[in-house]
Amino acid sequence: MDSKNLEALKPQNLEISTPSKEWPLFEIFIRSKNGLEHRHAGSLHAADATMAMENARDVYTRRQEGVSLWVVESKDITASNPENSGELFEPAVDKVYRHPTFYELPIELKHI
Repeated sequence: MDSKNLEALKPQNLEISTPSKEWPLFEIFIRSKNGLEHRHAGSLHAADATMAMENARDVYTRRQEGVSLWVVESKDITASNPENSGELFEPAVDKVYRHPTFYELPIELKHI
């Protein structure tokens, strides 16, 4: 084949997409075998939640360190601003009855 025929075989107007620019960012949370809460493990880009779950399993639980995964698209997380923590948390300061310091827990209750 000559060079003209090789040029004809090349795809025209081929655009290569990069996942980090087009795919949404997902936050990954893992619950460990002996833990009760999910903890943030990291972030990854994926086309959808199913792909994010599969990739998170492969990346973050290679050594069977988790029993449960959450994947949450980053844009769906709303966080408080640390600079405004006074406004957000001050109302709870004067409600001491909400703290479990006024009664004894039975020994049978664990993880509370």
